[in-house]
Amino acid sequence: MSDERDDLNRETEENIVNYGKEEILDLLHKGQYTKLRQVVQELNDADIADYIEDMDEEEIVKIFRILPKAMAASVFSYLEIDVQQFVITSLSDKDAGTIIDNMMSDDAKELMEEMPANVVKRLIANTSPDTRKAINHLMRYPEDSAGSIMTVEYIDLKESQTVAQAIERIRKMGLDSETINICYVLDNQRTLVGTVALRYLLLSDPDAVIGDIMHKNVISLHTLMDQEEAAKIFAKYDFTAMPVVDNEDRLVGIITVDDVVGIIEEEATEDIQKMAAVMPSDKPYLKTSIFDAYKKRIPWLLLLMISATFTGKIITSFENALSRYVVLTAFIPMLMDTGGNAGGQASAIIIRGLSLDEISFGDWFTVVWKEIRTAILCGLTLALCNFAKLLLFDKVSVAVAFVVCVTLIFAVVVAKFVGATLPMLAKKIGMDPAVMASPFITTIVDAISLLIYFRVASVVLGI
Repeated sequence: MSDERDDLNRETEENIVNYGKEEILDLLHKGQYTKLRQVVQELNDADIADYIEDMDEEEIVKIFRILPKAMAASVFSYLEIDVQQFVITSLSDKDAGTIIDNMMSDDAKELMEEMPANVVKRLIANTSPDTRKAINHLMRYPEDSAGSIMTVEYIDLKESQTVAQAIERIRKMGLDSETINICYVLDNQRTLVGTVALRYLLLSDPDAVIGDIMHKNVISLHTLMDQEEAAKIFAKYDFTAMPVVDNEDRLVGIITVDDVVGIIEEEATEDIQKMAAVMPSDKPYLKTSIFDAYKKRIPWLLLLMISATFTGKIITSFENALSRYVVLTAFIPMLMDTGGNAGGQASAIIIRGLSLDEISFGDWFTVVWKEIRTAILCGLTLALCNFAKLLLFDKVSVAVAFVVCVTLIFAVVVAKFVGATLPMLAKKIGMDPAVMASPFITTIVDAISLLIYFRVASVVLGI
């Protein structure tokens, strides 16, 4: 009989593993809530969040009422912000407060920042005093600082405690903590004096004193440190969690690697948007309104359009020369595109190097010298290929081909120089190097390339 029950349980578990969105919806529509509750408890929280985001609003609310309290908070933290807002405003004040109470403080704080003020006031009123205190504490720190993304749910130990006492404390506080892999050791003034890994506690003598076995060389973050800088420190030391301290080295929170992954994604997205001449947006593309997209794009388009008028003025000023050698007009797009592409290559590489701290302004001469040599090699190769094409296929004179190819070499060299130096100068004066990306550099290079083109033409062709 026992074997049959075990076989049945295994079969049930195997079936649950295969449950997806359609099967969950089927149970929901049939009203089989007990079975549905059993199923969702066996699924991964992130997977449940994926299923929920594609459901109808009524179905989402029903699922959240079925989920156990602690699990509901975990699933909630994986949802997109607009779905979170819908869920939290659709539940009763008591249920919404329960979800927030069971969330990690950093996730709860992030939610509050996105909600309307009147909703935040109502939600805060229905949370526990400890939750309100934690959220208000995190909201004191500047946006995008380490303090603003940390969590206050961590395990702290006293250096005078024994290993046995420390393990007992972990048992009591572990379920409500972000992580228990690393515990932080404090003195009587709450100053961070060391760390100890859980595995060392388990392997140590129960009577050993924490102060004797802790790791004293602690690498920490400051509350006011920029979140991007904090992410770089995580990457450097390959940590899964790091302590955050205030001006007096008192422990006030921790940052975990899942927060850092979000920071890296956010910063990379912002850089990509700036490099494409789009003002950064924190909304997903499909959830950005047409008017919002317009507002993010039009300022740069206007600036680039105005700056591009200089190119038109250069062409107009050489209109008489072009009328004598009309064939020169045909190669203007090629020269401008090649210069723009060369500048874009250099700027992308330098911007990435700056963001990873592989390059600094002190490397200016090294970078410029390297880019110039690279540009000469690229320019010569392009010029030789183009010279053959111009003579064999375009049937132009040797003089015209010479003008085009010499200009091509100079355009590539200038483009590489501009593309390498502008991001470094931007970084030096405190601007985001991503602003000096391809669209902006292309406009500058276009104007310079045309000036070189017509100057070489006037010398060689006598126009």
